[in-house]
Amino acid sequence: MLKKITLIALLFIIISSCEKDDKLTLVGSTGRINHVLIVIKNSDWQGEVGDALREIIAEPIEGLPQEEAQFSINQVPPETFTSLFKRSRNIMFVGYDKKGNFYSNSNIYASPQITLSILSENKEALIENIRSHKNEIISTFKDNDLIVYQKTLKRKSYDRKTFKTFNTLNFSLRIPSGYKQVEDDGTFLWFRNTISKGLLNIIAYEIPFSPNDTLSVENIIKYRDSIGEKYIPGQFENTYMRTEPQFKPITKEVKILGLEAMESRGLWIVDGDYMGGPFISYAINDKKNNRILIIEGFSYSPSAKKRDYVFEMEAILKTVNIN
Repeated sequence: MLKKITLIALLFIIISSCEKDDKLTLVGSTGRINHVLIVIKNSDWQGEVGDALREIIAEPIEGLPQEEAQFSINQVPPETFTSLFKRSRNIMFVGYDKKGNFYSNSNIYASPQITLSILSENKEALIENIRSHKNEIISTFKDNDLIVYQKTLKRKSYDRKTFKTFNTLNFSLRIPSGYKQVEDDGTFLWFRNTISKGLLNIIAYEIPFSPNDTLSVENIIKYRDSIGEKYIPGQFENTYMRTEPQFKPITKEVKILGLEAMESRGLWIVDGDYMGGPFISYAINDKKNNRILIIEGFSYSPSAKKRDYVFEMEAILKTVNIN
């Protein structure tokens, strides 16, 4: 009996070691943010199946001043899906099988990696399978990129205890060390990152809010513009940042830390100047503290694509933690 137990224990150790070795042999994945490799037959990609995919992949992101697709893509047929392509971080397999299927897997060929498989028995069923899973296709790859980016923040972000506003307003964000402090007066926090093509900004503040108050887009815009006038001046005298009045922010209800929140995507301008760009904002209904916590990112990058910059700021904002 003792020999049997010892043998079982030995087998368990060997199997566990093999599993660990398998994980260690995975190469690091490659690929830019918001980039997807699609493995599909050329004939399908060039036909109606490819059109159905492009309807989703190429759909413009909301809240940007110019149209930009959800993802950048590369397509390869299955026969040329070699080891080089297997290192891609986001991979979509599209093809045929007797049973329709839609599923994802993690870290098959590299790490970190997400693969999404969409299979159906014929072309018509495959197109329907693609269209019926539109939201899942977008969220699968976007969420994977968010996780990957946020993991890097743990290695290169500021100590969250060092900023006055984090302590007085009882919240924190993982701010990358490349961002420099502009303002931290205990009620308003502002960080800025100077990039090759412009500026990325993260700000945070709170709005007093009682249970009888109404949270509306109009009220948030009004308060947001007052914050811009007080804290965010333009380059000329008597100019300041405000919400673009000709473009109503696109909003949706979301959950942040299990709390009700409103996501807003829109455009900002400098009143009296020509500066402007996109912003993304979260208004978190923190009932426990009788307030709305506002965390926002806005970018200024003239003549440059905005999608990936807004994505970076979204990833930072979603590291929020309320004490």
